[in-house]
Amino acid sequence: MTANSLFRFASRTLLITALGLGSMQIYAQDAALRKNLLERVPQLNTIDDIQKTDIPGVFEVRVNGTDIFYTDAKGNYILNGSLIDTRSRRNLTEERVEKLTAIQFGTLPIKDALTIVRGNGQRKLAVFQDPNCGYCKRFERDLQKVDNVTIYMFLYPVLGEDSKEKSKAIWCARDKSAAWQDWMIRDQAAPAAAAMCDSSPIDRNIEFGRKYKIQGTPTLIFANGTRVPGAIDAKQVEKQLASIKP
Repeated sequence: MTANSLFRFASRTLLITALGLGSMQIYAQDAALRKNLLERVPQLNTIDDIQKTDIPGVFEVRVNGTDIFYTDAKGNYILNGSLIDTRSRRNLTEERVEKLTAIQFGTLPIKDALTIVRGNGQRKLAVFQDPNCGYCKRFERDLQKVDNVTIYMFLYPVLGEDSKEKSKAIWCARDKSAAWQDWMIRDQAAPAAAAMCDSSPIDRNIEFGRKYKIQGTPTLIFANGTRVPGAIDAKQVEKQLASIKP
């Protein structure tokens, strides 16, 4: 082996050793921080992830999937709030949560949705709605102007027990989509729930919404993953749909 080869081998060995020691130190620090936090704040139960932030000595701690707070290297202090980059005027915490709760359209459980097809149905849109939501009714009426779209409408009763009962009645109707539109657009009474009906899809919708922080209705999700919380008019829906490349 030549001198150059020996030098390269030694350099690689030192680098690998340094990386290994660095990883061990990071693991030990992570383990110590987790231990301190869980002992001192037992209501945390579990910690999903710990990451360094761009601020020296400040760590991001993630719990319950998407809840974020900040702490020092020893877990002596907790900061609960938004981390703002004053230079770029960016809410780093909000951006992080948005990334964690991003929904890929292809992963939506469309088997648990009502499917409404208009025109050629080529464009796709998913909507989470509560049957007792006034904004949802206004949105549904305006949405009638949008053509050539497939709408996956997820019953998402978050406004109380009556919302759940109405959602079950609509889901258990012989023609689910017609029952939904009768209630939301034509102000007809919701049908009586069927005696034997599996309404577990509604429970799964609620669980899905909680996981991905869908906190209000209507919430729209477009095929490119864009999420729009709140009612928008048909022109804005068309603009979003048109911006998505086939």
